[in-house]
Amino acid sequence: MNNKCPNCRLVNYPYIQTCIRCNSALIETSSVVAVNKSKTGSRVLRRVLFCVCICVLSVLGFYISLVASAKSLDQNEKSKIRSAIAVLRERGFANEVMLLDHFTVYRGNDNWLNASVAKENAYAATNFPFEIMTVYPDFFAYPIDDTERAAILLHEAQHLKGKDEHGAYEFVWRNRAKLGWTKEKYGRSPVWQNVRNQTRDNAPNLFSCEAREFGDCTE
Repeated sequence: MNNKCPNCRLVNYPYIQTCIRCNSALIETSSVVAVNKSKTGSRVLRRVLFCVCICVLSVLGFYISLVASAKSLDQNEKSKIRSAIAVLRERGFANEVMLLDHFTVYRGNDNWLNASVAKENAYAATNFPFEIMTVYPDFFAYPIDDTERAAILLHEAQHLKGKDEHGAYEFVWRNRAKLGWTKEKYGRSPVWQNVRNQTRDNAPNLFSCEAREFGDCTE
């Protein structure tokens, strides 16, 4: 360790208290460097924490705006959703039930983000990764029972996991028998026919078996 003069930069002997060139008071170089590094580290840490706080507040504000800009469901609508989730629970879709029961916020019409995007008629829509589900009037009007509503929720739960339309349609169509949503019972339902057509459009790999009805390879 050397005593470097902060004024003229002359390196003096360790035991010298004043610079022999300019008579300025001496401070150990290592001490100055340590202090400067400490101050620099503190400033960087404060800036990082500030940026993290800004990011968290921005995301939270965005989430709140999505929830607040859409209406909530009424008690009858909430009851039908709970009944549909109960079907999924009974049929063994534990991961989807956990998402739908504990992490999803349900709204009754489009928030400002959904309203800004043109879309076709739908039973429901999700905002990933915010786990917000918009449930449209068709969800309550067209399904003939809780099992059909469960099929729709099963589809939307795949979006809550981050899957695209192909993945969501394919998952539901491959698992329809497990759900109890079969052609024998629901083949004439508007929801069944609509979902089958949309599945063929979004997951054509499931409908390439020409020898089978509707080309459905899963039959």
